[in-house]
Amino acid sequence: MVFANLGDSFSSFFDAVGSFFSNLAAVNWLSLLLALVFFTTYLSLRARASFHILRAAYPDVRIPFKGVWGAYFAGYGFNSVIPARGGDVIRLFLTKTSVPTSSYPAIGAAFSVEFIFDLTIAVPVLAYAFSQGVFPKPPDFSKLPAFDLAFFASHMHFTLFLLTVLGIAVLAAFALLSARVRRFWARVRQGLTIMRDRKRYFREVWLVQFAGWLCRFAAFWCLLSAFNVGGSVSNVLLVLGVNAVAALVPFTPGGAGVQQALLVKVFGSGATVAAYSVGQQIAIAALTFGIGLGAVVWIFRFKSFKEVIRAGREQREAEKAAAEPA
Repeated sequence: MVFANLGDSFSSFFDAVGSFFSNLAAVNWLSLLLALVFFTTYLSLRARASFHILRAAYPDVRIPFKGVWGAYFAGYGFNSVIPARGGDVIRLFLTKTSVPTSSYPAIGAAFSVEFIFDLTIAVPVLAYAFSQGVFPKPPDFSKLPAFDLAFFASHMHFTLFLLTVLGIAVLAAFALLSARVRRFWARVRQGLTIMRDRKRYFREVWLVQFAGWLCRFAAFWCLLSAFNVGGSVSNVLLVLGVNAVAALVPFTPGGAGVQQALLVKVFGSGATVAAYSVGQQIAIAALTFGIGLGAVVWIFRFKSFKEVIRAGREQREAEKAAAEPA
């Protein structure tokens, strides 16, 4: 069953790739260009909200926005082409590099503030998607031709076991690091500073992220139009619902495979939907990876993502060595 789902997942994805290239002539390039502009604006506004969170955590430190912006694009771009969300680590390291005297716990906590908005938006979007009668119910995910989603949906005992193991591992880590827990939590609280001022959080973070979400909404409307699926409020909300589910399964770049399986289920099979499902993902991946790599080279002066990862590991090892008692 697992290997059958794996084979179906790859088959569906590559069939969609074939449909994309065979339908290139039908693409509305102006709509596609507008979509990419809107999506770049969306990520830039997300980076601005992150900048405000960090500025609240480090009010006496001069934080260059271009560093926070570059780190955001570098992380997003890396995740768009490489699985397992390694871009989050890249973003963490580059952001720490951009904020003098900062710490990893504080930066990580600051990142977590961003998910509050995501949750407030994801819940109504998913509620709408499931209410339309075209979105598969969670028990039916195991029947979709997407290996990672089908595997976890059809092996709930294993999924619960994995979550339990991860929870125990986190508790064990806290126990082993008990001597440092107080300092760790002090830094975490520093990263969450903006949450103590609700008006400031709403003004500088939530509203900025909402403006970004509107740009994302416009981007997917244009993408649906560019690939002749049809832009509409309903269609965009269904696509955002698909993206929310795909984001929960980070084992493929940008949720590849999961997105294609869900989009075909939602909009129906056909060359147009297949071309859209892959085309929008290729367009976004190419855009964000290109900007992210440019940020790595021109803002942070690294030659490649590989060099960023190596520098991050070296810095982490140096900090661990400095923290050990003589």
